Amino acid sequence: YGRGVDSDIPEWLLSRRELLPTDQMLTALHTPPDMASADHARRSLVYAELFFLQLSVALRSVLRKEAVRPAQRLPRTELETLVTNLPFSLTDDQTKVLSEIVHDLEQDIPMARLLQGDVGSGKTVVALLSALPVIEAGHQVVLMAPTELLAKQHADTAARLLQSAGSDVVVGFLSGSISTSMRKPLLEAIATGTVDLVIGTHAVFTESVRFRNLRYAIVDEQHRFGVLQRLALTQKARQPDLMLMTATPIPRTLALTVFGDMSVSTIRTMPAGRKTVETHLARQVNERKVHEFVGRELAAGRQAYFVYPVIDASGKLDLRDAEGMWTRLKDEVYPEYEVGLVHSRLKEDEKSATMDRFRDGDLGVLVATSVVEVGVDVPNATCMVVEHAERFGLSALHQLRGRVGRGEHQSYCFLVYDDELTDIAKERLKTIHTHTDGFQIAEEDLRIRGPGDIAGTEQSGYLRFRAADLLRDMEMMNEARADAFDILESDPTLDAPENQSLRAALVAARGQHRLTPLAYRDTYLPSE
Repeated sequence: YGRGVDSDIPEWLLSRRELLPTDQMLTALHTPPDMASADHARRSLVYAELFFLQLSVALRSVLRKEAVRPAQRLPRTELETLVTNLPFSLTDDQTKVLSEIVHDLEQDIPMARLLQGDVGSGKTVVALLSALPVIEAGHQVVLMAPTELLAKQHADTAARLLQSAGSDVVVGFLSGSISTSMRKPLLEAIATGTVDLVIGTHAVFTESVRFRNLRYAIVDEQHRFGVLQRLALTQKARQPDLMLMTATPIPRTLALTVFGDMSVSTIRTMPAGRKTVETHLARQVNERKVHEFVGRELAAGRQAYFVYPVIDASGKLDLRDAEGMWTRLKDEVYPEYEVGLVHSRLKEDEKSATMDRFRDGDLGVLVATSVVEVGVDVPNATCMVVEHAERFGLSALHQLRGRVGRGEHQSYCFLVYDDELTDIAKERLKTIHTHTDGFQIAEEDLRIRGPGDIAGTEQSGYLRFRAADLLRDMEMMNEARADAFDILESDPTLDAPENQSLRAALVAARGQHRLTPLAYRDTYLPSE
């Protein structure tokens, strides 16, 4: 085994870390003479995986630092005016993070920052405020959200806040469902710079969208956007300032991997007056008690969500579905209230109209799938009922719980579950019942599910290692990170004779779509 296989990691680095070259590693993995040799080979393979991952992170950092531009002191008149006119005071964390972002935007190196904060911590307001100095300086800003519901809510929030402050910043909303007659003049306004702030879905990535002077891009719920979409964004502007936002806190272990080249800002404190949502576990046989409790909340003038894991009945799965339960809830359980239905198969204008009715208080109950997981903000909604809660991940359950508790009234989350639970499902429900802090929940989620699933659809393949374990091998991750950054700091283009094996491996890896010990996903070296 392994004969004739050259090592991509330089000999000097293998020697420093006391690791095996590739041929010896493969031989020891397949035919180890003893357990010590097998462990030595495993450690060598783990290091190789982690090193090339960290080298890709370090390369992104090097490239960004090479994209030097003139440093610029940004004007703050619009920002200060809007902060003064906000109907609430920013928390200390919001103020601190806003300062960090604006400071980055003024530097001669394009910003790359991850903004993380728990559900309802006020990330969107900070993002909108951070856009104002850039716009006032004559540039354009784009804010992208993964769903039209969330993008429209961001656009409505921005328009309302700007109008209250008497700002003349022009906001444009762009999504795939906009009619051709409205789309054409909007695209022209974006191309000529008439629109200052573009808020939309993945539609902003399409070729037809041209910006006059795009400087700053904000990506909300970044894990729902793929690498290719983010690369398409960089084609809209040369090295734009980039901020990724997430309401799913990133455990430190993952932050060092997927986002290791980015600065991280964290909002931990919640706005004043927010009450903790009471979380209750309920067996499905006791759903009548849940319905009665929700009925009392509705009678008091409040509103409620009912969330289901599937849209319609399926012969394969014995699950309650959104469409079937919508009929039952409106006809049998709450006939005196208006009950709406939202799911991903509905047209965007139907979903928007239903959400507007719920937000305006015309609907007492909203039946939905997890389409409402991200970003929907209805302060009068005090009850969240999640049926078949065992079918949802920890992050999704925490996000759904975060849809309530946004107003002055006490709110409640009922997690209704099937009696036949797997051990992992029991552990998830116990965790969400015990913890309310999204950061604690994220760490538990990492422990239960592993890093591949937690990082999101796009990153799950990126982090599916053959040998490494991010929890077990954290010390080696730190070593690999230090080595990768040290190498590129002294030899950014890998031209040194002792680093030629690295350069050859990275060039050969171009275009590969799986992380292996000898390749990494995104190669940024120029073609030979």
